[in-house]
Amino acid sequence: MKTTSVPEAVVSPVRIGWLSISALGILALALGTLQSVVEPALPLLQHELGISPAEGALIGNALLITGAVITPVAGKLGDRYGGKRVLVRLMAVVSAGGLMAGLAPNLPVLLLGQVLQGVMVGALPLSFILVRKHLTAGQSQAAIGLVVALFTGGSIVGMLFAGPIAEGLSWQWMFALPTIAIIATTLVVTRLLPHDQPIQSGDGIDWPGTVLLSGTLLAFMLGLVTVTRDGGVPPLAVGAMAVAVAALATGWVVVERRAASPMVDLRMLAKPAMWNACVLTFVITASSGMVLFLLPQLFAVSADGYGFGAGTTDIGLFLLPGAIAGAVSDSVGGIAARRFGPRAVVIVGTVVTATTMIALASLHTAEWQLVLAKVLTAFAAGVGTTALLAGTATAIETKDIGIATSLLVVTRVIGVALGAQVGGAILDAGAEPTTGRPTDSAFATGFAVAGLVAALSLLVVRMTKKGVQA
Repeated sequence: MKTTSVPEAVVSPVRIGWLSISALGILALALGTLQSVVEPALPLLQHELGISPAEGALIGNALLITGAVITPVAGKLGDRYGGKRVLVRLMAVVSAGGLMAGLAPNLPVLLLGQVLQGVMVGALPLSFILVRKHLTAGQSQAAIGLVVALFTGGSIVGMLFAGPIAEGLSWQWMFALPTIAIIATTLVVTRLLPHDQPIQSGDGIDWPGTVLLSGTLLAFMLGLVTVTRDGGVPPLAVGAMAVAVAALATGWVVVERRAASPMVDLRMLAKPAMWNACVLTFVITASSGMVLFLLPQLFAVSADGYGFGAGTTDIGLFLLPGAIAGAVSDSVGGIAARRFGPRAVVIVGTVVTATTMIALASLHTAEWQLVLAKVLTAFAAGVGTTALLAGTATAIETKDIGIATSLLVVTRVIGVALGAQVGGAILDAGAEPTTGRPTDSAFATGFAVAGLVAALSLLVVRMTKKGVQA
């Protein structure tokens, strides 16, 4: 008698109530909070740990890198071993990372904690697996919407409360309090949700590809930090770093091309629509990542010079409108792509971003200028990348949608991470020799470079006109 778990789950699933869905939503809220506390507190962390801007960029990027490589893996693990089982184990890793960050005495320990926290990105696809298996189609759509909305809401909560917690208690509690909430909610999820049956699959997990991609990104970012620190390093050392990054990247490409079930199916890039969307997504998010890093740094610079001397609480409030604009843009992007076409949306978003950043390079003397720039660039980047995602999903075969969207999500995260690291490198390279503080010209250069990078999207759209269709 040969049966599989898939038909059984469809015919007689164990139904769950809204109490269980609420537990998943609260878990997503706590995860979103933990993920977002670093952005407004980054200048404070740099001061407390005595590190440079480029080293500070690594704190947020360590989480992003783990998220980028765990995204394609989490869903496969959930299907193979059961969504609940994998979710609980991932939350144990996240909790260990959060507690480690909360107790971190130095940068290396904090970075390791952030790396462990990065697996939280896998919680969303695992939550989707659980609700699909235990709810009807209509109910699962509503439940998924609730989980995503609460995760986004958690990002806003973290941005708002990072400052009061850090200034009222200590920066360690920014990580500890959300982690305690995650531990408590995971226990509730473990108690309320039934175990789901794993789905038998012949597809393997591409662990070599996962490790090589992580190593490539970390090596590149550490190389940027090293090159721009204290006058840089000898040319021979720079060459050695470049060779190491190139070797890791080449190894990853070779592994992905030969893997039976690759982490990222590079064969998809042979399709013009996919290639064009990935290039545009990378360029847009790289510019967005630079803005994401540079603005909090400028807010925090002492007001006796060209900065504003803002504390963590004020920085969170200044960044809040941009966070809301970014959240709204995700829903607007798909609608805009359907109405005007991805190409038109990308062009408009690029013009807005490039114009805003070039203007900000010469005009950044008031808080409202930076707040407005954050709102405009966050909305433009969100609309553009979501339009590309929606456009690609309709331009390829249905059987390839999962692979294509995963590839775009990974590209999006990598672009933001590398953009932030480049922004940190620019500030380090333009720091005053005596104080180590970035100069006003360094920020102007960073904003100008972000604008020029965004403008590259126009060139890409022009060169790949057939691949980005309306």
